[in-house]
Amino acid sequence: MKTNKYTRFSLRKLLVEYKEEFLFGLGLLACMVLSYGLAPLIPIDIFRLIISPTENVAIITVTLLSTWAMIRHTDGIRVRYVQAWIMGTISAIMIAGVSYRMSVNAELLPAEGIFAFDGWEMVGGDLLAWLILAYPSELLRPGWLTWKNALKRILPVVIIGLIDWFVPWDLRWLLALVPVVWVALLFRHLHYYRRHAEENYGSVEQTDEKWVIRYLQMTLVLGISYTYLCFSDEPTRLFTQQWLMFFVIIYTNDQIIFHAKPWIENAEEEEEEEVTEIEPNSEYREKLEQWMKTEKPYLNPEFRLNDLRQILPLNRTYLSQLIHAEYDCTFYQYVTNYRIEEAKRLMKEKPDLKMQDIAEQCGFSSPVVFSRIFARETGETPSEWCANNR
Repeated sequence: MKTNKYTRFSLRKLLVEYKEEFLFGLGLLACMVLSYGLAPLIPIDIFRLIISPTENVAIITVTLLSTWAMIRHTDGIRVRYVQAWIMGTISAIMIAGVSYRMSVNAELLPAEGIFAFDGWEMVGGDLLAWLILAYPSELLRPGWLTWKNALKRILPVVIIGLIDWFVPWDLRWLLALVPVVWVALLFRHLHYYRRHAEENYGSVEQTDEKWVIRYLQMTLVLGISYTYLCFSDEPTRLFTQQWLMFFVIIYTNDQIIFHAKPWIENAEEEEEEEVTEIEPNSEYREKLEQWMKTEKPYLNPEFRLNDLRQILPLNRTYLSQLIHAEYDCTFYQYVTNYRIEEAKRLMKEKPDLKMQDIAEQCGFSSPVVFSRIFARETGETPSEWCANNR
């Protein structure tokens, strides 16, 4: 069976396409390392009496305000209801955690040193991590976040905590690694989301998945910080984890309320029979290619896989697999090839056309998107291609 292009891994292509996201992640990781290096320089009394309580109050205040804001701005979007519930629960866990730490130590932090977290404190930390990661789970796979799936993720944490409590084994390192494992699983969700978009849409630029990648990077750095936090005995080590968590919450809610949605609207949710393998079909291929050449539906930026039903009376799953079988690519890549060829024709036949006009006439959402995709597919910018082909 043929290998589809979207399953092939190209590190170079990934680095080029997501360069800004990689730099964002590396920058945040560097800030975390620097913060942990500078934290021991903070006087313990100042941290214990001023900085740590201030950070905790800030996080609790922001999560409570975020809960209120999400409820006010749900606009009928399920993922915002989910985020409102998440923010409210984080507030409750933070209040409970601070109360627990104060009851154990008679104050927020002892004057001299602090031992590594005990098992149940780490279970609480993992619950916080799961709540932070629940939002992208629902975002990338709408409807995936059910009580059943939530319990499947949380139950292992509770079991490890119980074993650590009742037996002499030290299993805290497992609890510390759980958030990092969860983030790795979320990157799989992102892959499925990208694949779904490429299989069903002729344009995927409006999905803005890059901020979701930044979100996952932030939570990954938060997980790495948490792993270190669990075993360090540095009295001021909480400083880094607290500001990281505050940053993640602020960034997330800003994106949810004030920026474009990182998913495609009106995605078809119909359940159809899965087709595991389809043999090439010359009749369907000829009909499709004739339609693409004469009608040029790909010039419409909103062109979708379901539009093929105008000439091929097949269900969406069969259409997607047919594209893979005939052209060894996704629907998005198939449409992009037609748009690139149309752009080449216009640049050759109408050299006076502006790039903005070419992008618009070829079905690209903007000149910037057109230039980026053209360079990615041909290895040349539109200007370079014109200079070499006249």
